[in-house]
Amino acid sequence: MRNFSRLYKNIFKPIFDYIIAGIALLLLLPFILLLTIILAMANNGQPFFFQERGGKKERVFKVIKFKTMNDRKDKAGKLLPDAERLTGVGKFVRKTSLDELPQLINVLKGDMSLIGPRPFLAEYLPLYSNFQRKRFSVKPGITGWAQVNARNTITWTQKLEYDVWYAENISFMLDVKILLRTFAKLINTRDVNQGEGITSEPFNSYN
Repeated sequence: MRNFSRLYKNIFKPIFDYIIAGIALLLLLPFILLLTIILAMANNGQPFFFQERGGKKERVFKVIKFKTMNDRKDKAGKLLPDAERLTGVGKFVRKTSLDELPQLINVLKGDMSLIGPRPFLAEYLPLYSNFQRKRFSVKPGITGWAQVNARNTITWTQKLEYDVWYAENISFMLDVKILLRTFAKLINTRDVNQGEGITSEPFNSYN
């Protein structure tokens, strides 16, 4: 059983990622294009959101998401609070997790997996403990064990513990369970984020 889990982690899982992500992009392409046009209209021609995140072995990459907030600024030229910049369509996109769809491109690029620890801001990389760094032994995912267990209703410490547990216990059946729970979470949007910056308290080594 352990040998199969190792084969799945190193060989089959990456193959499944490429195949499923490719098929999903092809099937969803018309919808993605429509959503791109709508968000471009709502965000002054900028439908996508790019941000540096920490990936496998702490390699930094740029995650791709649909942009859910505009770039409105105050009189001093500073961005308004996240809640004030969240657009109407952006709120719907965020609540339904449609903002995650462009990350299928990250999967095809090899930056991410369909399932794995969520990639957090690159600026957090120096803050993790040695135990927490074990999460970087695998590729980050569009959905993961922490997300299906509560999304943002848990502390950073709990999220990272879930991430490490997943990295140390990857298996085909575990990934199937996470996928099934992800679909269930998409139906019940109670714990979904409302914007790129409206997620949780910023991570530090004490929370």
